[in-house]
Amino acid sequence: MDRARKFLMDQIGDIDTSLGPDLSPPRLTLRALEKISMSRSRERILSNLDEMYREAFERAKESGDASQQATLDFAYRREQLYFEILLDVRDAVERRG
Repeated sequence: MDRARKFLMDQIGDIDTSLGPDLSPPRLTLRALEKISMSRSRERILSNLDEMYREAFERAKESGDASQQATLDFAYRREQLYFEILLDVRDAVERRG
């Protein structure tokens, strides 16, 4: 927990820690968000999504649940589209900053 707190504080910067450890979590302010870079690549995010749905689809396939397979297929494609839109927005914000 201390390592995670130190990492976050180093990312935010300009925080006076000389008064002793503050046990409250760091506040997620606009300034803090601007200083923390987006670390996950587009490929990694979409790969994680693919892996998650593939596992669920295989379980539905093994149980012979065609309805669940169709639901998962649609949900996967919808989620993939949502993530691609969000990633495009993230990329645009990073380019602006």
